[in-house]
Amino acid sequence: MLKKLLIVTSLFIGQLTLAQNPCVNGFVTHTLNGIDTTYPCDGYDLLSRVPIATLATTLGNEEGSDVWGWTDPLNGKEYAIVGTTNSTAFVDISDPINPVFLGRIETSNGNTSFWRDVKVYNNHAFIVADGVGSHGMQIFDLTNLRTGPNGDLTYTSDPLDGNVSVFYGDNGITIGSCHNIVINESEGVAYLVGCGGAASGGPVFVDITNPQSPTISGSYSSKGYTHDAQVITYNGTDNNATSPTVTGITSYIGRQILLASNGGSNDRVVILDVTNKSNPQFISEITYPNPGYAHQGWFTDDHRYFIFGDETDEQNFGFGTRTFVFDLLDLDNPVLATTYESSLAAIDHNGYVKGDKFYLANYRAGLRVLDIPTLISSNNSNSEIAYFDTYPSSNSANFNGAWSTYPYFESGNIIISDIEGGLFIVRPSNSPLSTPEFSIKNSFSLAPNPTNSSTTISTNKTQKIKTIEVYSVIGKKVYFKDNIDQNSFVLNTDHLANGIYLVKINSTTTKKLVVKK
Repeated sequence: MLKKLLIVTSLFIGQLTLAQNPCVNGFVTHTLNGIDTTYPCDGYDLLSRVPIATLATTLGNEEGSDVWGWTDPLNGKEYAIVGTTNSTAFVDISDPINPVFLGRIETSNGNTSFWRDVKVYNNHAFIVADGVGSHGMQIFDLTNLRTGPNGDLTYTSDPLDGNVSVFYGDNGITIGSCHNIVINESEGVAYLVGCGGAASGGPVFVDITNPQSPTISGSYSSKGYTHDAQVITYNGTDNNATSPTVTGITSYIGRQILLASNGGSNDRVVILDVTNKSNPQFISEITYPNPGYAHQGWFTDDHRYFIFGDETDEQNFGFGTRTFVFDLLDLDNPVLATTYESSLAAIDHNGYVKGDKFYLANYRAGLRVLDIPTLISSNNSNSEIAYFDTYPSSNSANFNGAWSTYPYFESGNIIISDIEGGLFIVRPSNSPLSTPEFSIKNSFSLAPNPTNSSTTISTNKTQKIKTIEVYSVIGKKVYFKDNIDQNSFVLNTDHLANGIYLVKINSTTTKKLVVKK
């Protein structure tokens, strides 16, 4: 294992001299381990990729599944958490061009699973897996990642080696295999869904306000199996609760509202009020035409619309990728507002909302980005505004390619988990750090580099330095100077901490600067 650590660490440190791969004329070409791969793209550059063989162990088939992110509140560093068939991997992506694999947590009972899901609350990761017997919910303190790569790349239950714990349930409910986990951070409650033998597969409510001492506070089984869900503290406009099945509630504002995607023979979206964990209440439900398997959805930020996908309608009925928009202006009476059908045959999987964009992991079609104002309109044929295709060989309706995505990092970097390809880190092409040529250009030079106090930026005599921007590797601007109009400029770095910075000159050339005091 130590040998593998040295190999992996060497691999990523060796990439310090490489640049991001820009999307040019609809394609990104990326070289990894001497192999060139070309990815179709529109509006997204590829920063780096970590192959599945690095993330997973060799137990069973090495494949990727879910992905989530964590930002360290201590220093703003960003981390990717990637589920695989046999483990959960942790990658430091604070330098997204040079990600560092830190280690993994192996499956709790030695069984592999195609479905391993993870979410984050209070600097802890909570991990479940489906179809693996008595797996339970693994719990891991993410602050362990601050010390860098694990000595043998494996975090364990040893208090000195990660202190990984497993929660198997309490209060009469056993947690074995669960399909998914969602967390409402505003209340500190995890909702486990699709758990075999628990609540008929319906949501199980777990109080995680003390992450290392979870306890089950309730469950809901009346509507059967839930495949996926989202729970919010409702901040919409529905202040008039009229559902005949709801008692003691006059307004939904401020309530804990769960939207359950109930796939299977009961395909529909179920809306619950779960504020009182000992008395969850059914509000309403909604169906849609030609269901294959009700899979997953996400609220818009204003809690007006729920954007939803069915996982097998493309295979079963020959549709292009369908995305449904449910209007939840009235939670008691939800309606199907619009349906967007892509020209692609690929299956849709997990989708998430950030601002006015919907980020969809579209299996063989990779990451697809939809404009929400267009998507919710009656004329939504042009909803797609960008993409990065992680599975370039085909867009057919099969279970390969992008499983999930996480678009919530402050840096604007987006991570994608791909079943065969592993972890992709992409960035919008219009990011301040993205230029048509991100690599080193001879027209500008920095010296000394590394530096401990200042560096001189010099240019040839055919052009002058007009503007200088300095960014941290996560995209935060730390310096700006314009109206320079000189052939050289002394950049003072006394105010910068040790690390790698990106110096953007005249908005066209980006060079790497190392500050080492």
